Amino acid sequence: MGSIVAIIPARYESTRLPGKPLAMIDGKPMIQHVYERTAAAALVGRVLVATDDARIHAAVRAFGGEVVCTKASHRSGTDRVAEVAQALDDRVIVNVQGDVPFLQPEMVSACVAPLIDDPALPMATICTPIRDREALANPHVVKVVTDRRGDALYFSRSPIPYHRDAASDAPLGFKHIGLYAYQRDFLLAFARLEPTPLERAESLEQLRALESGFRIRVTPVATASIEVDTREDLERARAFALHTKAEEVSDGPER
Repeated sequence: MGSIVAIIPARYESTRLPGKPLAMIDGKPMIQHVYERTAAAALVGRVLVATDDARIHAAVRAFGGEVVCTKASHRSGTDRVAEVAQALDDRVIVNVQGDVPFLQPEMVSACVAPLIDDPALPMATICTPIRDREALANPHVVKVVTDRRGDALYFSRSPIPYHRDAASDAPLGFKHIGLYAYQRDFLLAFARLEPTPLERAESLEQLRALESGFRIRVTPVATASIEVDTREDLERARAFALHTKAEEVSDGPER
């Protein structure tokens, strides 16, 4: 099926939470949590961190991870991933965001599987049901609608679809999870495309692929993972890690 490599783009500067790849959660930097969970995905053969920052580079080396230095001028994580992919011959490249410390390995495999099944499919991602109206209305929660085959029709920060009538128990919509898998050749071509009008309007890079006529397969997964964008998100992630550890201890064997 060809080799599969996951690349985690990581930069130190962040508008809302500077240095977040190195933020400590349960005794480990966040980038280590993401790395180890990605490496546990059954379909991934290799994991790399792509960074332009010496501090992140040193931290990854310290926990035994593989890291690649990239240019500092990239406008997006996708461009950073594409720079690394240029030097690889792996068939499928997975772009894993570095701010999901509790990423489930099964989510990575769910994202990759369509590209293995259909080599003509250029790109894939995942989504999860939205069941509360607050999330549906939140512009920071990106929504996606698909056709019956599972290919994306549109991504938006607005609530889509619009429900004219009261819905039943069906989801209100689907939240897009920012995990991407690409055929390597497509990724390199995609990174060379200029930003498109809808991409600029919504500030959603994946719309460039749709506007350019490329398919994106979207696979539903049961739940999302905590994303760390702010100090509040980080504290929530730390609390979740402590709660999870406490549950593991309480569920352990009796003495």
